[in-house]
Amino acid sequence: MSRHRTRGTARSGLVAAAAVLPAGSAAGGAYLVGHPPGDASATVAAVSSASSPPATAGPSEEAGVDLDAELADALAPLADGADVSVAVLDTQSGAGGAYGDGTYDTASIVKVDILAALLLQAQDEDRQLSGAEQAYAEAMIQRSDNTSATELLKVIGGQEGLDAANARLGLTGTEASHAWGLTQTTAADQVRLLAAVSGADSKLSAASRAYLEGLMGEVEADQRWGVSAAGTDAVLKNGWMPRTTTGLWDVNSIGRVQSGGHTVLVAVLSRGHASKEAGIALVETVAKAAVGVTGPG
Repeated sequence: MSRHRTRGTARSGLVAAAAVLPAGSAAGGAYLVGHPPGDASATVAAVSSASSPPATAGPSEEAGVDLDAELADALAPLADGADVSVAVLDTQSGAGGAYGDGTYDTASIVKVDILAALLLQAQDEDRQLSGAEQAYAEAMIQRSDNTSATELLKVIGGQEGLDAANARLGLTGTEASHAWGLTQTTAADQVRLLAAVSGADSKLSAASRAYLEGLMGEVEADQRWGVSAAGTDAVLKNGWMPRTTTGLWDVNSIGRVQSGGHTVLVAVLSRGHASKEAGIALVETVAKAAVGVTGPG
């Protein structure tokens, strides 16, 4: 398993995405169209500056911790040769990193992305979601209904519409597919998506974010596995599917949890499992270890 270093540009992107993330959970309820805030570049710049070493720091100051290396040390033994990648971001401290590289099938985690794209379109058109769209959205996120995902993908303009929305949301390693479960993505991109859903510095309005997070906080009980094992008050979406070519399973989990008083965004992507249950067990183990490495607990 190769190690994906994000201490440079990639990690700084994760930190910037978290610059103004709130710690609390969003409320559910009716969706009302709102508009996103203005340019928050000054806020991001301030946070980036505050995260930099003080100007008075001398050469003897201890070097910063390489969180990517710590993730690799913690996760490589747990992965034990499995094909898994994880990205994690503590939104309070800005500590974040990734383990593993390459792209993975999204399976049903792409449903968060599809709904984000729909909400962007509704904002652009200054309208509320229709009754049918809301019904599809609720079934797609809360029950992981596949027919609803297919219908909403059509509404947003298919894979081209999803790619266009992802460009606006800052996802750089995700490529949509007409067969939406085969959309390709990276763990780092999924954390960027979570930051867009959770944070004020987002193209999504406050109302859109509250609606999407509200649904993610109310997924059916038998689907509340995965990153929820890494903390409390989980807001999440999972994805799982067997590949017909191999019979092996893709199992993914993305979401936001509370740990040690901190809000942590986590994305775990994996493939090649003999069963769904084996994939879930690994995803939960990896998620707990990754959140533990950030140090909030």
